[in-house]
Amino acid sequence: MPFPVNTKYIIETEKELGLIFPDNFKTKMTEENGGELMTDDDDWQLFPFFDKSDKKRISRTSNHIVLETNQAKQWDNFPINGIAIASNGSGDFLILLPAKENNKQLGNEIYIWFHETGEIEKIADAIEDLIDK
Repeated sequence: MPFPVNTKYIIETEKELGLIFPDNFKTKMTEENGGELMTDDDDWQLFPFFDKSDKKRISRTSNHIVLETNQAKQWDNFPINGIAIASNGSGDFLILLPAKENNKQLGNEIYIWFHETGEIEKIADAIEDLIDK
């Protein structure tokens, strides 16, 4: 069950990654840190920001964005600049990539990374496109 997250944990994650998340993604996650997204072909579990406010939240957010991204980068074909934000449970990830005009700012666009081929496919212009499905 998703729950709100204090923005300080989002800021901590941004500092750890050296990247800034899109405002619309931060707003969604501030209200519901995690949850589900749906595409035409799959259901996705959003990775939360690591919330260290108490033991229960630590447990609930143990599969956080930084951990899951670091694990995804163990694959030879995962994009070096990709940030994993969700999984379909079958090895594929939804990812964010840096914006073309600023490599420290993640773009709004959501992509699927296919673990078997390493292909990346844009599936949404922004997180809102997947929430409304």
